[in-house]
Amino acid sequence: MKTRALGPSGLQVSELGLGCNNFGGRVDEARTRSVVHAALDAGINFFDTADSYGNKGGSETLLGKILGERRKDVILATKFGSAMREGARRDASRRYIMQAVEASLARLGTDWIDVYYMHWPDPLTPMEETLRALDDLVRSGKVRYIGACNLAAWQVVDAEWIAHELGTHRFICAQNEYSLIDRDAEREMLPALHAHGLSLVPYFPLASGLLTGKYRRDQEVPEDSRFAQWKELGDRYRTEANWKRLEKLRAWCSDHGRSLLELAFAWLLAHPEVASVIAGATRPEQIESNARAVQWQMDAALRAEVDALLA
Repeated sequence: MKTRALGPSGLQVSELGLGCNNFGGRVDEARTRSVVHAALDAGINFFDTADSYGNKGGSETLLGKILGERRKDVILATKFGSAMREGARRDASRRYIMQAVEASLARLGTDWIDVYYMHWPDPLTPMEETLRALDDLVRSGKVRYIGACNLAAWQVVDAEWIAHELGTHRFICAQNEYSLIDRDAEREMLPALHAHGLSLVPYFPLASGLLTGKYRRDQEVPEDSRFAQWKELGDRYRTEANWKRLEKLRAWCSDHGRSLLELAFAWLLAHPEVASVIAGATRPEQIESNARAVQWQMDAALRAEVDALLA
């Protein structure tokens, strides 16, 4: 498994990261253990979770229990800011951050978090307050680096300027949706990250499973699939435009002797701003197939072919 630098930091993260949002929810402890061990065996060192994953705390709790002594072998990222109780808001205030980090550290069974993400924008809290609080956590040693998740490009750039003016630690990366199906990040986010030397960590790289090939236009979705369990995701991705796009991609893969899975990962990693592609898994077999797929490297000419195909 190859690694890449995460933004302007010294962190070297595996090109394939493990998304842990299913742990403690769709995936019980035994299956989580098998997936985590498969990821470690495959050379994946970048684990991505959040305090809200797994029915609000379950994912962090299972990771802390399962990693044990292997904690030191992984770069562990988690997030704060999602509502953790009914009626709560998305909160990035100093008061909330200081509570949230202690709760995450306890659930993870660790003394430090490698990358601590602001999960969502908080329109009620000035970015100055959020960055000063996160800077204190870095200086205390409880957090090593900080990142932004689901922020707009202008908000990432604004935070970059504020951190420079205040002399605080800055975000080293942004985590946003990006895939062959959803390319919104190309409009503003990728240029902004490139200009400031930050990395993109794409989530939903397989468009919630659409790019795995398991869904078909004329067939019902499998009962145990993400589209079946989250109808809004299925409604969002199963559009006529996306089916046509998928048919073009299937034809390209057939012509080039590649799978959709290989294309989805290689295309993302062909972008220099992308440091690691976060992919979830519910079975060890998915880890193995993802790890094989990410080995293929796409050159500039092939990327241009695919870009032209989707234009």
